Amino acid sequence: MALSPRQRMFVEVGRKEFVRNGYGSSSIRTIAQEAGVSLSALYYHYKNKQDLLLAILMDGVDTYDSLWEKALEAAGDDPVEQLRAFVRANVEFRTQFPEHGRMIATEIRNLEPEGARLYDERRRVGRQRIRTIIDDGVAAGVFTTKYPDDCRKSILAMTAAIANWYDPNGPDTPAELGERYAEMALNLLCPGEIPESSAGKKG
Repeated sequence: MALSPRQRMFVEVGRKEFVRNGYGSSSIRTIAQEAGVSLSALYYHYKNKQDLLLAILMDGVDTYDSLWEKALEAAGDDPVEQLRAFVRANVEFRTQFPEHGRMIATEIRNLEPEGARLYDERRRVGRQRIRTIIDDGVAAGVFTTKYPDDCRKSILAMTAAIANWYDPNGPDTPAELGERYAEMALNLLCPGEIPESSAGKKG
């Protein structure tokens, strides 16, 4: 569900507060003050700090999903190009939305059971998408690894780790990293040889 302008404000301010101080040390009152509203105005939209945490994490997933969905739509049906597109989108998320990534990495553990269930349910879409891409590539004989599920986990882990070291003032642009990580992902899936895409073969 799209956030209203006021909800968006609370989510953005809350994300900065949680990233800066951690969920446990953050105050819902401080978040309201930084948003320039009364505490009751914040409570009108989010009943407590836990409710706001879930909204922030869900917003991060929405941002992540929109990136890879757009990338895959442009990639066509070829598994190689889809894999490249998916990895590039993951790199874009980690480099362009670092606070979203940090929240996902550090604050999921603070969700209460029902919130954790809802969040995990929402995350399954992206997890299933890369699994489907890899399975399709294996079925087509394009991806030759004996360990497709291990490759899937490794690809997600290595792109997630970018948020820990990426420097926007450093020598590597997000686009360069995206290409590099796409090649590394394909090296995992096709040990010894990077496959050409169907489009590349036709050319």
